[in-house]
Amino acid sequence: MNLIFLGPPGAGKGTQAGRVEKAHGLVQLSTGDMLRAAVAAGTDIGKQAKEIMERGDLVPDDVVVKIISDRIEEKDCANGFILDGFPRTTGQAEALDTMLNAKGLKLNAVIEIRVDDSILVDRIRTRAAETGGDRADDTEETLKKRLEVYHAQTAPLIPYYEAQGKLLVVDGMNAIDDVTRAIEEKIGLATA
Repeated sequence: MNLIFLGPPGAGKGTQAGRVEKAHGLVQLSTGDMLRAAVAAGTDIGKQAKEIMERGDLVPDDVVVKIISDRIEEKDCANGFILDGFPRTTGQAEALDTMLNAKGLKLNAVIEIRVDDSILVDRIRTRAAETGGDRADDTEETLKKRLEVYHAQTAPLIPYYEAQGKLLVVDGMNAIDDVTRAIEEKIGLATA
């Protein structure tokens, strides 16, 4: 089963992807982690990404899609994967669809974890208080900027995947365990 977890920053995508990965043998793929791994491994695409990042530029979509393409061919992805943090734009989604189609693969579902912006701001305040502000992105100002980018660039993926019949929405305002159960029910992986 191949999934995308979609939602604004702070919605719990990483937490939920980790839970589904652990419970169901899928592999959680974070674009940032994959980029760092490709650079560390010194692959051709990793060398290309390193050069781009060292210039301070954003890694272009075609390079990111190639890194994902290489990664999903590894044995541990045989049962499926969860993309967390990619795609972020409709252009990236289209490139991902093209790459998966070329491999004879498909996305089974796109899980949107829906959370009100005001709740996200409260969550960041709580997390910053609990961690003493250790994380650089644990500020209200940073979150508000990231939410603006999400609504402008990533939220258009909602109608994109809805039109494909792949969008499944869960209420991310519930308790973590309840969100996990809702995701598992939505994707037909419920163990209960």
